[in-house]
Amino acid sequence: MVAMSEITPVEVVEGVKPESIPARVLESDSPLLLKGLVADWPAVKACSQSLAAAARYLSGFWSNHPVTVYVGEGIQGRFGYNEDFTGFNFKSGTAPLAQVLQKLDEQQNLESGQSIYVGSTAVDQWLPGFRENNDLDVPSEDVLVSFWLGNKTRISAHYDFPDNIACVVAGRRRFTLFPPEQIKNLYVGPIDRTPSGQAISLVDFSNPDFERFPKFADALKAARTYELEAGDAIFIPSMWWHHVESLSTFNLLINYWWCSSPPAMGSPTTALMHAILALRDIPPRQRDAWKYLFDHYVFEADESVYAHIPESGRGCLSPLDELSARQLRAELLNRLNR
Repeated sequence: MVAMSEITPVEVVEGVKPESIPARVLESDSPLLLKGLVADWPAVKACSQSLAAAARYLSGFWSNHPVTVYVGEGIQGRFGYNEDFTGFNFKSGTAPLAQVLQKLDEQQNLESGQSIYVGSTAVDQWLPGFRENNDLDVPSEDVLVSFWLGNKTRISAHYDFPDNIACVVAGRRRFTLFPPEQIKNLYVGPIDRTPSGQAISLVDFSNPDFERFPKFADALKAARTYELEAGDAIFIPSMWWHHVESLSTFNLLINYWWCSSPPAMGSPTTALMHAILALRDIPPRQRDAWKYLFDHYVFEADESVYAHIPESGRGCLSPLDELSARQLRAELLNRLNR
């Protein structure tokens, strides 16, 4: 059995600069640790001094919009479900950023205080001007830049569809990552009722219950991990599962999400949920037939799917652009509303 301490480290890449991230990083099939990528950001230098210094620096940008904050009592930083899965083990509300930072400061010296977490908050809306001196050059017109802050928290393993570069501005964070095929060994919870939008692994990484979750031992054999310091960043490819543990009493992270497909094509999660509705519970012989169709038209699709059809009649079988994607979305909406 593989111990958490024996997990393979993430590959480290040195010397990458925020203004010139090489294509081999942005197109990597595996996670990469970008050592010191944002070490020269003014935010890193200010926020790593102390929580008070971080509060002063961030208050210079704050737009006065309240942030959404999650608070848990006695959860040891692990945000997730309550025991019977009728809800969650935390409460959410809104507060001024300054009030959240003050609360984090009060909790620093408490042995068993509250777990406090602000997740995925848009930098440009809540901290306008921050990116003028703290930014990455990501080659996408549709990049979403968010900040995440809190105290010692543990965010259960989950995946995201976009590619991701996560930059540690203050504190330390341990990332444990799994390739997409390890979903079968991660014991994933509900996909339609989730703590923050993404389905999560139900395994407690700090104390894995191998009797309840025996296949998790196999997942660990494929895992990668690294503990990031302030100034470090990590590239997480699309669909890689990642568990994120914030190890300091104050942590701040800025992340960049981007997709290679146009927004008009929508989220594959929607297709997954529709497939559960329309396909999962039909007779096995019919499911098998639909697997062939999905392989033919989706997972193994190439020009042979439409080459024998005159170009004017290929419809959605042709490669999609933004216009044809919008037309197909409209057709799907009509069908779903019948």
